[in-house]
Amino acid sequence: MKHIRNFCIIAHIDHGKSTLADRLLELTRTLSDRDMEAQVLDDMDLEREKGITIKSHAIQMEYPYKGETYRLNLIDTPGHVDFSYEVSRSIASCEGALLVVDATQGVQAQTISNLYMAIDHDLEIIPILNKIDMESAQVDVVTDEICDLLGCAPEDVFKVSARTGEGVAPILDAIVEKIPAPSGDPDAPLQALVFDSVFNPFRGVIAYFKIANGSIRKGDKVKFFNTGMDYEADEVGVLKLKLQPTAQIGCGDVGYIISGIKNAAEVKVGDTITHSENPCASAIAGFEEVKPMVFAGMYPVQADKFEELRSVLEKFQLNDASFVYEPESSLALGSGFRCGFLGLLHLEIVQERLFREFDMDVITTVPNVSYKVYTTQGECLDVHNPSGLPAPTLIDHIEEPYIRAQIISKSEFFGPIMKLCLDRRGTLIGQHYITADRVELTYDMPLSEIVFDFYDKLKTISKGYASFDYHITGFRPAKLVKLDILLNGEPADALSTLIHEDNAYDFGRRMCVKLKELIPRHQFDIPVQAAIGAKIIARETVKQVRKDVTAKCYGGDVTRKRKLLEKQKEGKKRMRQIGTVQVPQSAFMAVLKLDS
Repeated sequence: MKHIRNFCIIAHIDHGKSTLADRLLELTRTLSDRDMEAQVLDDMDLEREKGITIKSHAIQMEYPYKGETYRLNLIDTPGHVDFSYEVSRSIASCEGALLVVDATQGVQAQTISNLYMAIDHDLEIIPILNKIDMESAQVDVVTDEICDLLGCAPEDVFKVSARTGEGVAPILDAIVEKIPAPSGDPDAPLQALVFDSVFNPFRGVIAYFKIANGSIRKGDKVKFFNTGMDYEADEVGVLKLKLQPTAQIGCGDVGYIISGIKNAAEVKVGDTITHSENPCASAIAGFEEVKPMVFAGMYPVQADKFEELRSVLEKFQLNDASFVYEPESSLALGSGFRCGFLGLLHLEIVQERLFREFDMDVITTVPNVSYKVYTTQGECLDVHNPSGLPAPTLIDHIEEPYIRAQIISKSEFFGPIMKLCLDRRGTLIGQHYITADRVELTYDMPLSEIVFDFYDKLKTISKGYASFDYHITGFRPAKLVKLDILLNGEPADALSTLIHEDNAYDFGRRMCVKLKELIPRHQFDIPVQAAIGAKIIARETVKQVRKDVTAKCYGGDVTRKRKLLEKQKEGKKRMRQIGTVQVPQSAFMAVLKLDS
């Protein structure tokens, strides 16, 4: 065990984690030159296209140091806040962390929140200043920022360029020297924390784990603590770039287990694996439960694909443990699922991955939260979807969920952040200066105001610096109305939303303008209207595509032309009565990105 080191790389988005991981893999010769490529751990096409890490990846390296060989288990983590759950799971299975800070940008929000997460787990932090080769690098200034944050000396900060490889080699020595070996009892009953899982169509569920106590061999009878299911370990092994089977995995090490589990629901990330005959006394206290921020309905494009969508979401949940779902139905779209996401980027990525990895095309409704509706008969209904709202005459009052939000930012962005929160119906509870130029603001806000684009706006006005955390505090009465979008006089159920009375007109108008741009032109005029009950509050018209019926009619009397135009007009009128409006998926997605 004393030759094992488990560590992760944490940083703000785009500070060079994956590039640093590439250099470490090169220096330890984990991969051959033929297998090496840029961002080698980002194995999804989507990750490469967008230049972000979506899923944390584990890989084992071997490094000779002072005549002995050490096993280094590296877990690369995402930087975007929507995937912070991946980071919390990686941190739970490590003893140390490399904190990477960009020399051109300095300490950012996710740097701070990921650092606090690592400190809570008593991880040994190795600070690294990256991108020192850039012309705009402020090496001394950012080094001082890191020292303030960690309370370390300037000479403890490693100054590197992950792109060129300058200064990376000493980091490997520091990992061996500074990060403690895993603690645990090799002779105790098996206790292993499941920190990730993937679904393989041929081999079933592959669970990645870190052993806290005991060891596991191929052929052992094991059980999952929380689900209580028993299995046989058909294969255990370590994580190189590909899975590498071994006979045994010892205490403190990171590995994988394949036990022929076909049902995705039987494996929970955060569960504990133990032996069936000699189980451990208690499960490992895992990482915190995921908190979805955004809820949206997902429906199959063809109604008969409902069961297929269910099995796809089950398998997908294995690859992305922060995704939650439950069945629901809608008048216009039929049966589907109500899904919870960590943010709008997460929603977009999930939708894209379902299409690419499972060939599943889905319709996504406008994101919203759940409300409590009190009727005049004295009943209390939980409404997740605007279509589930009773008639306006039956509603006594509606209560919406409120949150206590904590925002940490540089004090120079104090004013714009306060304005943003006030615009979103926030109430300032308190402000507290952590340092001379960092301030913490505490607000009470409606959850519905943050699910849309609050996070994006906060990042924009604070230049990516502000970090944001929240917890639900309860429900409060609110003046809410149901805003319907009518296409050709028919309500489009998927575009309905519950919104505060004061914002309804503005939102409805913007929605109509956006849909006018996105709905393709048909053979007839399509009115796009926003309505509250029977009252139309905004309207735009998608103009018809006209054929020039008078082109073949030249010469002669004007009545000939008029006759043709009248005939066309009658046809258009009949077409409009029976015609259906095709709404592209991009229109549903664009509603999420309405600019305030």
